[in-house]
Amino acid sequence: MCINDIEVKFNGLLEQIKQLQQGNESNETGLNYLRKQLIKISQELNNPSNMSSPPNSQPLINDILIISSKKPKFMKWKQNTITVVGENIEVEKLKLNRPQRIFIDRNKHIFIADFMNHRVIEWECNANTGQIIAGGNGKGYSEKQLSNPIDVIFDQQTHFIIIADLSNRRVIQWMNKDQQILIHNIDCYGLAMDKNRFLYVSDYKNNEVLQWKISANNKGIVVAGGNGPGHQLNQLDSPTFIFVDEYQSVYVSDRRIVAGSNSNGENLNQISKPEGIFVDDSGQIYVADYGNRRIMRWYEGKGELVVGGYKPDQLSGLMG
Repeated sequence: MCINDIEVKFNGLLEQIKQLQQGNESNETGLNYLRKQLIKISQELNNPSNMSSPPNSQPLINDILIISSKKPKFMKWKQNTITVVGENIEVEKLKLNRPQRIFIDRNKHIFIADFMNHRVIEWECNANTGQIIAGGNGKGYSEKQLSNPIDVIFDQQTHFIIIADLSNRRVIQWMNKDQQILIHNIDCYGLAMDKNRFLYVSDYKNNEVLQWKISANNKGIVVAGGNGPGHQLNQLDSPTFIFVDEYQSVYVSDRRIVAGSNSNGENLNQISKPEGIFVDDSGQIYVADYGNRRIMRWYEGKGELVVGGYKPDQLSGLMG
């Protein structure tokens, strides 16, 4: 495969995109075709060993080939940590009780799903105290109450927070005194939002992940699972937390399998009861390995211990 060949493919793809944009109606079939072609070309670019460049190629192209051939290196993390929220809180009403998922926005504000206190707390960067921004009025179903919130995300565009209100079986949008139930009657354990503001929710009882368009009277679209509980690649078994990358790829922390697929265990190619999940820009997957009290990092099917796992009391109850 020659660089010039790929350049021709890209130019042809761009021309087809322009033609679609000039049309009066959206062409979903055409868009799906172009999407597949783009993925195919990207795969060719990501395999530089099968490509050659002509003598008159620009030096920049050679630089791109060199960069694309490099794989991310595993960095060693320090094994000593600091507590940023929860330790030595003097204000009694702000003490946490089984915090679950956290979300950090662009301003480094930390949003905490305070599970047993039935509320969400916001903690600003370097602040000495936090504030209750949702719930905090006891366990209940009223518009001012929550019941075991398990996940929370922050909508950067509207500045609303979206909460997985687990025991109330709903997903609720909240800002100051304004609340709106987005999804009723759902056993939601995890939330995520992509760059187009589509909302993703995991339904751990129906063993599926759904995509929803906010502010639209539509039904969720199944994007993962939905074929009953099981270990096949088209099945999930009690999915919990989820992550969506910039390409709208969905990563699911399945109670049974998320990485490794070698059953429960403590070896580096195994995990036990995975919970929180995060994927960095290099495609490395970080998993809160609840059963083994450790954070694992996975890349191309290989696992590495990041922190914890050395001593029984080093980490405990890892969730988000």
